[in-house]
Amino acid sequence: MFGQIREAYKVTKKEKPWIGAAMAFTFVAIISIGVLIGSLNDRPIYAAFITLPLALLGSMFLFSFVANRAAYSSIEGVMGAGASVMMAIRRGYTTTPMVAVNKQQDMVHRAVGRAGIVLVGEGSNGVRIMLTEETKKVERFVPGVPVTTLIVGDGEGRVAINKLQRTMKKLPKELSNNQVREVRNRLKAVGGFNMPIPKGPMPKNLRVPKV
Repeated sequence: MFGQIREAYKVTKKEKPWIGAAMAFTFVAIISIGVLIGSLNDRPIYAAFITLPLALLGSMFLFSFVANRAAYSSIEGVMGAGASVMMAIRRGYTTTPMVAVNKQQDMVHRAVGRAGIVLVGEGSNGVRIMLTEETKKVERFVPGVPVTTLIVGDGEGRVAINKLQRTMKKLPKELSNNQVREVRNRLKAVGGFNMPIPKGPMPKNLRVPKV
């Protein structure tokens, strides 16, 4: 745990050099307020002792908030950042990165959860065509499953990298847990990377999930 905090502090310090001073100021400010209140009741030492955990908590809360923003800033604009953010969702989604990639390094990632299938694109405007193609592919293998497409980045019609997790978590839940498992198993069975569109009718020996 301390190793993770140390690494997080290094990343945050690189993006926000003032974080150490801000944490120290927050700690001292909370302690000072506690001592001041305690002095009014003739118990400054007792008040300082009681305020100490609050000061530590306040400093860590500030660090957590700034570190979160710094982490997103450090990967913003880096290809594959969307996959990293998607895979960091602890519960609710199973992510398969780079199910499609083109020569321009535009890429599409796929996540499966209670909201259905979420396809997230990264790259130039050409990624919109890739999203359309991937939508057709998953609809071919798992018909009837809701498919949501998102594009990471700045600009109209795109989702900022620091809002991607929040956007995915807010999607309405359309599938049960059993249906989610069926969809995952079906997509896993047909492969993930650059999944081809099969020609002709669906093979009879492949069972379509009841979703």
